[in-house]
Amino acid sequence: MNSPEGQELTRLSAAELALRMRTRKVSPVEVVEAYLRRIEAANPSLNAVVTLAPDALERAREAEAAVARGGVLGALHGVPLTLKDTVDVRGVRTVCGSRVRAEYVAEEDAPAVARLRAAGAVILGKTNCPEFALDYTSENPVFGRTNNPHDLERTPGGSSGGCAAAVAACMTAGSLGSDLAGSIRIPAHFCGVAGLKPTAGRVPGFGHTPPMSGLHSLGATLGPLARTVEDLALIYSVLSGESVMRETLKGTRVAFYIGDDITADTRAAVESAARALKDAGLEVEEDVPPGVGEATELWLSLFEYATQRFVRAAYAGREEEAGRAARVVLERAGRWGEPPLEKILAAWEERDRVRESLLRWMEQTPLFVAPVGAVPAFRHGEFGRVEVEGRGVNTFRAFSYAHAANVFDLPAATVPAGRTAAGLPVGVQVVGRPREVSRVLAAAGLIEEALGGWQPPPETLSNRRGHPL
Repeated sequence: MNSPEGQELTRLSAAELALRMRTRKVSPVEVVEAYLRRIEAANPSLNAVVTLAPDALERAREAEAAVARGGVLGALHGVPLTLKDTVDVRGVRTVCGSRVRAEYVAEEDAPAVARLRAAGAVILGKTNCPEFALDYTSENPVFGRTNNPHDLERTPGGSSGGCAAAVAACMTAGSLGSDLAGSIRIPAHFCGVAGLKPTAGRVPGFGHTPPMSGLHSLGATLGPLARTVEDLALIYSVLSGESVMRETLKGTRVAFYIGDDITADTRAAVESAARALKDAGLEVEEDVPPGVGEATELWLSLFEYATQRFVRAAYAGREEEAGRAARVVLERAGRWGEPPLEKILAAWEERDRVRESLLRWMEQTPLFVAPVGAVPAFRHGEFGRVEVEGRGVNTFRAFSYAHAANVFDLPAATVPAGRTAAGLPVGVQVVGRPREVSRVLAAAGLIEEALGGWQPPPETLSNRRGHPL
């Protein structure tokens, strides 16, 4: 079973790899070895993969033996995947970018990881993230910063930035990330790949740190990143146990909106995505869904306090070990104190009221397309504010477009839709009604088909010997 002549295995989609391994056109060992070589070459420049699974080749050999025996194989049999370093993997450290977790090793796989293994996936390792997934970079005091493969001076985003960088640079066929405030979709947008935030609860979130419980359970979820929408559907179907059906969207109503504080390149990408859907036969109109403008304030009212409680508990008695992101949260918690229960309940009630209005609107317009954020990937060091057409904007609010899908618990997929003049990727997000992932992915697939989807980053990375890739 030799590699196809002239074919770079690491650039094949997960679906194509699975097919070729099932039909014995390529071996799982050959594929995993190719990915490990790619990690060895590209990771020194990117710092996306922070821990390799020690048994990856052993699992690949088992997968190869299973192919030889014949019989039923899983949907991801032999496919190499990585996981955000916030997800537990048996026998592998899960650091979450925090000094207080530097030696933590899980005794059990998170349920989502168990489902990937049951489908035959080979876990390659863990990818970088900000400290406890707290901001829109992937920089922490344990592993340092991850670089964007399209421009090493820029961030891949956060908090699933290591996932997106590894996928974009072909160091993994796909990755498992998490999303509470755009943390799958923003890195996908920055790195030019596809990412899916499912409806909360569709993918089991146990074994993730911070926990996806309490108030966070309203909007936090695990989800896949990959180079193609088809791969998102494949990985999601394994994670959720839900069949992703092919949908015909002709005649479906879809809205798009852009907003004010946004770069010209981002505006152009959203308009291109809207045209692609119109050309595919959907009924497209420009309209602002009710309630999306309230999402950021509701996010802060509901999720900020829950985040502060978690961080305070994690660093209790060890506050001096907090990195930049955790220190910011601890300082806010010290200034604000605990809000009264009535305030939290009032925010929850307001969220439900606004969500009901939005869902009624979506009965007639089941999809909408929006920016993922106001800007493409920003430079390292731009933590607090980013520049939008010459104006300084608070970084969290610059990505307010991503918050609605979490606050109102809607499935959303990011897909590449354009480039800046400097060659940076620009993604858009397609948002749908709760549990209607098939429809969301179908629309994202139409945009991908029309606008080209993932494009390889420039091969300016170098391996340890300084040779270009």
